[in-house]
Amino acid sequence: MTDSPASTKRHDKNAFMFVIITVAIDMLAFGLIIPVIPTLVQELGNISAEQSTLYIGALGATYAIMNFLFGPVLGSLSDRYGRRPILLASIATLGLDFLIMGFANSVWLLFLGRALSGISGATFSTANAYIADVTEPAERGKAFGMTGAAFGFGFVFGPVLGGFLGDFDPRAPFFAAAALAGLNFIYGAFVLPESLNQEDRRNFDLKRANPFGAVKHFSKLPHVSWFLACAGIFFLAHTVFPSTWSVYTEIRYEWTPRDIGLSLGLVGVGAAIVQAGLMGQALKRFGTVRTALYGILINAVSLFLFAIAGAGWIVYLIIPLNALGGVANPALNALMSTVTPKNAQGELQGASASLNSFAMIFGPILMSGALFYFTRPESSIHFAGAAFLLAAILTAVSLIPFQRGVIANRGALPDDDGTTGP
Repeated sequence: MTDSPASTKRHDKNAFMFVIITVAIDMLAFGLIIPVIPTLVQELGNISAEQSTLYIGALGATYAIMNFLFGPVLGSLSDRYGRRPILLASIATLGLDFLIMGFANSVWLLFLGRALSGISGATFSTANAYIADVTEPAERGKAFGMTGAAFGFGFVFGPVLGGFLGDFDPRAPFFAAAALAGLNFIYGAFVLPESLNQEDRRNFDLKRANPFGAVKHFSKLPHVSWFLACAGIFFLAHTVFPSTWSVYTEIRYEWTPRDIGLSLGLVGVGAAIVQAGLMGQALKRFGTVRTALYGILINAVSLFLFAIAGAGWIVYLIIPLNALGGVANPALNALMSTVTPKNAQGELQGASASLNSFAMIFGPILMSGALFYFTRPESSIHFAGAAFLLAAILTAVSLIPFQRGVIANRGALPDDDGTTGP
């Protein structure tokens, strides 16, 4: 007996909501540990706060490098064996990572945990591939907006909860994160159906299942490669926030940790509201292509305004504008997904995740380097907003491959009314 169209639609909706909850819980678990990592590193290494910054930076790089290397591997595996086993394996590995870090008795075990976390970081990219399986092309922009909102929710509230638990014990957030991952795994094991049909699967190819092979493969497909190039440059520009925001606002506006935390919280909340609440309206009114275009333009303008803002109160006026630019990434993801075959959705999301990780490896060096060069005492030009100006320029440059991608896909992209055509 086959499912009726109504039951199938309900089945897909339930699966979609599970994936959204998975992303939210995973990011909540990830955010839980952020406030206590410095304390744990200092405790395990018996080192000062200043010395711990080197280890913290190396831990972040370990995560990004492993995510860069393994993103396409897990994406390709999900194209071969389905999304469900990869999602469940990633969630289980994430829980193991938190337990290792919670019980760690040396700094090197923290590195092992971060490496495992980087490998299992395909949860987000595989979740996007799952969503591409269960949604129609015209609905994907809104759906990807929901995953972005879930991501933002976890990133905003995770550190708050982690800081509260860390006051009792610096290891408590790790065990709380492991518990969340464990509950998510159990729930998914009983609830999550497979989304990729057997006929839409493809054989695993090691030559394509690595960041370089995946990029090489998509570089031969101009209808996808131009959008991937745009996304890569866009990701690189936006590393300016995690890599410089705290020290930039401290240097330029003399903000306290409370001020910095409040501003970052507002950035996260604004992005979540826009991606969850306004994404659908933007797509309905402007279409996917123009939503992505307007989002990129808004990001370029807001980053430029951050660069020239001479007072802290001006920053709070720019944050809502910057939040509106949050429509860019989900719309861009929807465009790439629309022009990619079903049996390569996992590979696409893996390649995109690797580009993101590549940006997280080199972006902080680039952005913090710009901030340092133009704020050091001996600099001939003092300009604290240099990193944000560089980010604005890079975002504007990303419009070039975006426009080339639109031209290469004439007739294959969603129209303003949600259909496809010239």
